Amino acid sequence: MSFEALPDGWRVWNEEPSGRAILVYRPDVFGGDDLPSACLPTIYLTNGARNARPGSGQYATDEWHVVLFLEPEIEAVSETHESREAGATAAVDVAERFAGGEVDYRAAYQVPREAYFERLDEHVGGA
Repeated sequence: MSFEALPDGWRVWNEEPSGRAILVYRPDVFGGDDLPSACLPTIYLTNGARNARPGSGQYATDEWHVVLFLEPEIEAVSETHESREAGATAAVDVAERFAGGEVDYRAAYQVPREAYFERLDEHVGGA
């Protein structure tokens, strides 16, 4: 499956021959003080190992993981699927849910960032 059905605002940042892919949301608006580039919403589709040991992600597994990161250490969605095709379909679904305002990104943060959330609200959920 390709990512031709991505909702508005989402772009394929990278797609490897191995099947791994990175999708990003609105890279055109992230990079300033109010929406820092480190906060670029990013969906990873990977079959790399998910354990926390350094370098473990380089080892392929039989499962495909879809993870929506709001920042490098902030995961809003994490799912596991049995095939690359199912993972790619799920990645598009996560992108649709995020763009449609159905992902509660506030809940992923332990420390509220209200000014950032208000600015992000302007770009998510059909705004």
